Amino acid sequence: MIDVDDLVALVRNYNPRTNEALIRQAYDYGRRMHEGQFRRSGEPYFSHPIAVAAILTEQKLDDATIVTALLHDTIEDTKSTYTEVERAFGHEIAELVDGVTKLTNLQLSSTETKQAENFRKLFMAMSKDLRVILVKLADRLHNMRTIRSLPAAKQAQKARETMDIFAPLAGRMGMQWMREELEDLAFRVLNPEARNSIIRRFITLQREAGDVVHKITADVRTELDRAGVEADVFGRAKKPYSIWRKMQEKGQGFSRLSDIYGFRIITRSESDCYRTLGAIHQRWRAVPGRFKDYISQPKSNGYRSIHTTVSGRDGKRVEVQIRTREMHEVAEAGVAAHWSYRDGQRAENRFAVDPAKWLQSLTERFETDDDYDEFLEHVKLEMYQDQVFCFSPKGDVVKLPRGATPLDYAYAIHTRIGNSCVGAKVDGIRVPLWTRLKNGQSVEIITAEGQRPQATWIDIVTTGRAKAAIRKSLREEDRERFIKLGRELARVAFEHVGRKATEKALATAAKQLGIDGSAELLARLGSAELAAREVVETLYPELAARGDEIDPGRAVVGLTGGQTFTRAQCCQPVPGERIVGIAYRGQGVIVHAIDCAVLAEFEDQSDRWVDLQWHSGKHPAVHTITIDMTIVNDAGVLGRLCSLIGEQKANISDLHFLDRKPDFYRLLIDVDLRDVEHLHRVMLALEAESDVAAIARYRDPSRKP
Repeated sequence: MIDVDDLVALVRNYNPRTNEALIRQAYDYGRRMHEGQFRRSGEPYFSHPIAVAAILTEQKLDDATIVTALLHDTIEDTKSTYTEVERAFGHEIAELVDGVTKLTNLQLSSTETKQAENFRKLFMAMSKDLRVILVKLADRLHNMRTIRSLPAAKQAQKARETMDIFAPLAGRMGMQWMREELEDLAFRVLNPEARNSIIRRFITLQREAGDVVHKITADVRTELDRAGVEADVFGRAKKPYSIWRKMQEKGQGFSRLSDIYGFRIITRSESDCYRTLGAIHQRWRAVPGRFKDYISQPKSNGYRSIHTTVSGRDGKRVEVQIRTREMHEVAEAGVAAHWSYRDGQRAENRFAVDPAKWLQSLTERFETDDDYDEFLEHVKLEMYQDQVFCFSPKGDVVKLPRGATPLDYAYAIHTRIGNSCVGAKVDGIRVPLWTRLKNGQSVEIITAEGQRPQATWIDIVTTGRAKAAIRKSLREEDRERFIKLGRELARVAFEHVGRKATEKALATAAKQLGIDGSAELLARLGSAELAAREVVETLYPELAARGDEIDPGRAVVGLTGGQTFTRAQCCQPVPGERIVGIAYRGQGVIVHAIDCAVLAEFEDQSDRWVDLQWHSGKHPAVHTITIDMTIVNDAGVLGRLCSLIGEQKANISDLHFLDRKPDFYRLLIDVDLRDVEHLHRVMLALEAESDVAAIARYRDPSRKP
């Protein structure tokens, strides 16, 4: 626990004119009030207020804020009162302590309506004196640093509240360092496996590539020396949560995420910022679309900096921020810059913008007690960057995830509106339904009677609600068609094992599978929710036995003792094709066709390659491949083609429509085959059909084993 002399010394480092007696008085008062109280960790409770005060000294805040930190829990948790604090420390500090107490008592993670009311109170308190929220944020930061002593359920609740409310609030107020630390501390609680995985990958990367940050920093310093620019260069790996968020946004794994290092260059003047930019771009290639000039166009919270991303050493993408010392102070301290001291005087920074003006303008819009929901939506519109808030023609706010489209918006209003949507206007202009919506846009949905959801809408929408509504509508509309298709798939599958798909057989299979009747079973077969093979195996499991055929589990030769294998779904190799294996720890060996594009990713990992070949002999028809086929949209065509596949002694295990046009269908058919010769026979028979416009073997490098 920090003693009073050390705390005073921390304040004196940036404010030699500090009121030492006031700080000592507050320290003694707080220690007396909290005497006999302990934290869950077993430490004296007063260690917490002292730690909060120490965090605020890092931001060089005034004496009143430091004293408030020391006293912030006295009114709530001890016998102390507002009157007593006011008498001992004055009206200003008593108001600040009372403000922090009120914020602490708000249950910000409660129900939506209650949360809206509490957000309103939170911002009203902030607008009176912004130092209240500075103390509260420091309080939350220390609590998150020491959260391990809390029960697991309480940890999760506090971490979610931090991620949803306090971290975005710190970011909106310009305190990016605090936002990053709060996010990462919450991430450690909410998803420890993901965080540890990223840290392990970092350690591996550093072991393989060395100290990349040091090398790139040296490269940048060399270029600045050549350009005659005097500046400080700092580099660091990004926080685990920041990397995780990028992975989620881009849908990429760690190995494919390039810009995981960030560098800051602090120059002596604004003109040096642009000279530095020129030197960086002259030495390294700039990444298109990744340049932003926040010096000429500052953010609303006063943030100024030049951002660029370049392909640096060894082709690694490097994010670079260029700013002056004054700009850097605002970027790091945000609102705290308004209360910071230097040499006993309030520090003047011409770039600082007072967020209190934003808060005041926000709260002035809501003077009655019956508009809490609207208040909450407006607050989140201002604070959160991972959501999109759009307005209806009547001014109602609709909350959507980032990347949402007008179709998502329509389904968010009502399923009926979504199902009958034929078009949309954004800010009064007609736009395609796949347009990505942005914050603050006004959206109008155009509907028409008789319109029904299209299958292609599934790939357009992003929200689960919209996807579920579209699937339900498509299932209901296409039920009869799916039943007919399912009946044909069942007939072919049953004939493949020498049986007939009678009504009784189908009803028995439905009962065994827990499906409500044979009609529902056929509908699921036709919509590819159920594989025909599953139905057959439910009734006739003994037919799976293949007397003289090779055991599928031993179809590959070249594995060492105990190794297992899996066919790669990216290339779907079949017996008769040249193959190679890639070893995975914990997953055995993944078998690829020798011409698979994915193998290029393992060119420099020869120790993982396994020389394999297919076992010679007769293989059972259990090796699934996917055929990409475009066929004429006409009555009976698909049924005939399914029959043709069955005649080749091949089983259809799945079917998926990619595109449906009035004249043609494009679909993917999963077919179970014995070997490459079997594949050729099936493809040749289909290609000879006049109703087949195009046919090819489907391979997708993004498919996982």
